[in-house]
Amino acid sequence: MNRQNHPELIVSGIHLELTPSLKTYVQEKADRLFRHEERILRLRVELECDPKEKFGTRFKAKGHVTIDGPALNASVESDECHKAVSLLADKLDRMLSRRALLFKVKRHHPHPIELGTPLPKAI
Repeated sequence: MNRQNHPELIVSGIHLELTPSLKTYVQEKADRLFRHEERILRLRVELECDPKEKFGTRFKAKGHVTIDGPALNASVESDECHKAVSLLADKLDRMLSRRALLFKVKRHHPHPIELGTPLPKAI
């Protein structure tokens, strides 16, 4: 792929120490998103651990995709951090594919324009 600008990946941990294996795992999942959508400018992933929460929702992963047009935001909760990252990547992938499909449908099915006055006849 020849791209002029490479997408930026920002990983941050809230009440969580980011281990090298966790950073690598997030990078692998983000690479899948970057391969599917070339116009991603920035992907910000926030991983949060709340020890006071119930066991099933202890880890939260939030993703913010900056792309041409409206930005995409997603959030998932899980009992394991790696599982939360995987679920977040799947959710963002579905959102990006749905967005691409909507733009494709809009491009191939133009809507007629309503004019208030009739057009003059050509001579």
